[in-house]
Amino acid sequence: MASSSAIPLSQSSSGRVSGKNWKTQKTATVRSNLPNGVKSRSWEDRKRKDTQLAAVKALQKELQDEKKAEIQRRREITQERKERALERQRLEEMKAKMSAKKLARMRKRQGRTKKING
Repeated sequence: MASSSAIPLSQSSSGRVSGKNWKTQKTATVRSNLPNGVKSRSWEDRKRKDTQLAAVKALQKELQDEKKAEIQRRREITQERKERALERQRLEEMKAKMSAKKLARMRKRQGRTKKING
């Protein structure tokens, strides 16, 4: 009774087909809004262009790294120069301070002798 009135489902490549006729069959996306240059170019052309772009980017990065290294080298040289100048100044101050102390000690010793004090 009920089995004779049922409509059999037709088979498809993915298995079964929906009986809902208002649902559209899904298909692969057609990209019609792409420019013709992209559609017509072959895979080899695109790969060649990509490799060229990669080479250009690598060269740019190498040049930038060299520039950064040069700037860093100059910065380090300047920093070392400043440190040496500060060290030199500190040593001169210490030398002046020590010689002043030594002179004070010598004056003190000279004051103790009977020859000078009389």
